[in-house]
Amino acid sequence: MEESESTQNETEELKASVNAVEFIYNIAPKDLDQCLFADSLVTVSDSGRELGDFSVSVSRASYNEELCYLLHANSHGTIDDIPCGTSIIAYISRNLEILEENHHEYVKLEKHTVDRKVHIVKQDDQLVVDRIISEKEGVKAQTHTFPLSSLKGFVSEASNLMILRILAQQKTVPENMTFLSFDADTVLSTSVYRALGCKKQMIGEELVDIFGIERIVSSAKDSSGTWHCYFLPDGHLASRVQLGSPAIMKLLHMPFLLDGVEKDQIPVFEKKPLIWEEDMELYSKFLDRKEELKADYSSYIRQHPELRALLADFLQFLLLRKPHDVFSFARDFFAPFGSQSPPGKSLKDSQNFP
Repeated sequence: MEESESTQNETEELKASVNAVEFIYNIAPKDLDQCLFADSLVTVSDSGRELGDFSVSVSRASYNEELCYLLHANSHGTIDDIPCGTSIIAYISRNLEILEENHHEYVKLEKHTVDRKVHIVKQDDQLVVDRIISEKEGVKAQTHTFPLSSLKGFVSEASNLMILRILAQQKTVPENMTFLSFDADTVLSTSVYRALGCKKQMIGEELVDIFGIERIVSSAKDSSGTWHCYFLPDGHLASRVQLGSPAIMKLLHMPFLLDGVEKDQIPVFEKKPLIWEEDMELYSKFLDRKEELKADYSSYIRQHPELRALLADFLQFLLLRKPHDVFSFARDFFAPFGSQSPPGKSLKDSQNFP
């Protein structure tokens, strides 16, 4: 494994536009609270064949006792008969700063799997970025640090998804919206947003109006990446495509909102009676202990919502790859969460850690 550490002074040469910085500054808490819902799309080919799925969810959370938002995005499927996927788990502050973000991408080739993992964490007055790439030739690791003073107007992949929802609900994109961002090689670059206007799309049996937003991420080495995303008036994602890709993500059914919460996300718990016929005193102690444990476990899960996201990602990767040695696969999957993060700042050490 190769390791390197550097501070990218070139950040001083790149700046976000005034409009982009003002847009972030003017985001109100109610704007962010209107982003608390889940999107679920399917990935289809040009011929309409289903290739995979794409989902994004945003919920309230806390990170090191700071109120924030937890975003979990997932994309898994098969393109050109090659399994691939992306997962993002991030804590985002109320001014859209990244507190911590894990970005994992994989492509399963015939004889080996290419893995790309990026861990971003805010440490004091710096943003620390760890990047690990596993290929057939071996493993490469890099660490970069960026002074926060040079990252005004920075937008990560996670905060980008939040910004898109806000812009879609406002149904407008200000002129000259240029943010700082990372390209595919985690090199600081620019990210430009512009409105694509409105059009109609069939979703289920309904013909609905959707609003489009284009995002272009420049790259120092390769050609720029361009994404076209279209949204329903309430901010739900209707379609998403990267120009040049053979696949497009589409919403198949109209989402249903109930006071800002998706109906199919409201949990229903059935109360099951317990029967204990032998020792009433022991039964009473059993109930007391059970309620104590349930409260403790429920509290921990509420404080650590990323637990569900991590387990869901792990099971998806496991079922897609079907390794012979499950223990080794689990060790390799969870290793970056323990090795990359500094003490007291990692996801697993966060007091409130889908």
